[in-house]
Amino acid sequence: MSKQAVQASLLEKKEQLETRISAIKADFKKGRSQDFAEQATESENDQVLDEIHQESKVELAQVNKALLHLEEGSYGYCESCHEAIHSERLSVLPYAVNCVNCAS
Repeated sequence: MSKQAVQASLLEKKEQLETRISAIKADFKKGRSQDFAEQATESENDQVLDEIHQESKVELAQVNKALLHLEEGSYGYCESCHEAIHSERLSVLPYAVNCVNCAS
């Protein structure tokens, strides 16, 4: 995959994650129901949303790091062993920072 294609893919993923994070923040700002039974359901939903929010923030940081590596010319190299990360791994997980061997 070309540098431009990788960058486009990462920027698209970044936009998706930022949209998701914004939507979750907006949902948290909404008021909650006065109905006790409904509050219990909303509380469970909030826990799930909070987990998705945290995971999205971590993934966004990884995407931003990959974009930085792309700019610096170090994209696609394992941070542990400094060998090239296989292109199949990067096509599945374009913000991977470790090769399969070092990731396991």
